[in-house]
Amino acid sequence: MTNSLVNLMHGFGHALTPEALLFCLIGVTIGTLVGVLPGIGALAAISLSLPLTYYVDPLLALIMLSGIFYGTQYGGSITAILLNLPGEPSTAITCLDAHPMAKKGRAGAALFITAGASFVGGTLALILLVCFTPFLASIALRFSSADYFALILFCLIGASMLGLGSPVKGFSMVAVGLLLGMVGTDVTTGQARFTLGVPSLIDGVDLVAMMMGLFGVSEIISTYLHEDGASKPERVTLRSLIPTRQEVREATMPTLRGSVLGSVIGLLPGMGATLGTFIAYSIEKRISRDPSKFGTGAIEGIASPEACNNATVQASFIPMLGIGIPSGAVMAVLMGAMMIHGIQPGPLMMVQHADIFWGVVASMWVGNVMLLVLNIPLIGIWVRLLSVPSHILSPIVLLVMCIGVYSVNNNVFDIYTMMIFGILGYICSSFGYSPALLILGVILSPILEEHFRRALLISDGDYFVFLQEPISGTFIVLSLMIVALSMRGGASALILKRRNARIIDE
Repeated sequence: MTNSLVNLMHGFGHALTPEALLFCLIGVTIGTLVGVLPGIGALAAISLSLPLTYYVDPLLALIMLSGIFYGTQYGGSITAILLNLPGEPSTAITCLDAHPMAKKGRAGAALFITAGASFVGGTLALILLVCFTPFLASIALRFSSADYFALILFCLIGASMLGLGSPVKGFSMVAVGLLLGMVGTDVTTGQARFTLGVPSLIDGVDLVAMMMGLFGVSEIISTYLHEDGASKPERVTLRSLIPTRQEVREATMPTLRGSVLGSVIGLLPGMGATLGTFIAYSIEKRISRDPSKFGTGAIEGIASPEACNNATVQASFIPMLGIGIPSGAVMAVLMGAMMIHGIQPGPLMMVQHADIFWGVVASMWVGNVMLLVLNIPLIGIWVRLLSVPSHILSPIVLLVMCIGVYSVNNNVFDIYTMMIFGILGYICSSFGYSPALLILGVILSPILEEHFRRALLISDGDYFVFLQEPISGTFIVLSLMIVALSMRGGASALILKRRNARIIDE
């Protein structure tokens, strides 16, 4: 624990430099802006920002990208409160009580409570990150290739089966991502595979072009085809931001409960902030003395989900930095960004890249302070951006994306790749398939294949090696249990649906 605190102080030395503060400010500002504009999301914002980070120090790049991630969570709450329009899926549950509170003239107090709960949730999760990640990394150093394969497989199955939406569709997207991750040169044999004779695919499908297409171009297409009129936001004054003592008392314990819940959920694959906020809201409603007040402006229905939201985001860095396994799609994109900069997340990162690791961790707390101090006075500016028509913003964004993706490799083929995956991403989203899971599969595919081959090589081709090792055997069994439970739940839902249809027909 003492070593962690010393290292954290060393990290603050890097995070408080003028350059780091500037990039942290840029990151949280972009993140808040993206969160305010509904539908874009952290995935698209980070994907679009990747080309901007190629020419800066890796620490500064990761500070900015991380700031975008947790900044979007705060920004999404602003429109949820003022317009009943969640900027992020994870802030959808906030609309239930925050907007009714705004209608009562307490929009400022709701915004202040949201900011405070988010700060507390993020701070608690960062304490967990500092204390728990070194311990997790020390355990991961003892993992064999079979253990890593089983762990990655467990994360992929957990993300596809336990996430929101159909488990079959989720698993399908992960499988497609694993196949796309195999395109290019085989690391073991040096032979090109699945390139279809296209020279530009020798090094694989460009990750930046793929992400910008799936989350950027697809969102532009969706906005163009489904553009709605903008709502008029409520006016918020600085004086109205101050909550009453009663509101502070009512928010205190829900904030702490949501922070603890979010810190735990962030460690689990496939759960994510969206599901976590719904769980936090359900818990508060269940333990409340007056459940009827939920949905009419209950403070507990705002504080707990918002604290859980930010805590989940911060805690999700633990498995990615500690063992090199992302707990969700955004973490997978950030992991890809680190690999592009030549940094391999995992147990050795704290040894090989200690300055970067602790600098990023320290910058998260700095970024949370920036969000708390800067964004409350700027709320009026953020909501005015909602009045800018999307038919003006979208072409500008698309042009910047084309320039950015071309500048990476100076290859026009990457622009075509971006457009193809943009159309693919829109089609997938329209039919309920998550493009985020595809990216998760693409990024983890090389690591999964590497450890699978290495385990078989060490065991002389014995496939039972994955069941003989205690750690790998445990993760394999857990993966099978998740699949069995998902199939059982799907079968039960199908039977119930058919029964209801039969009753309606009769």
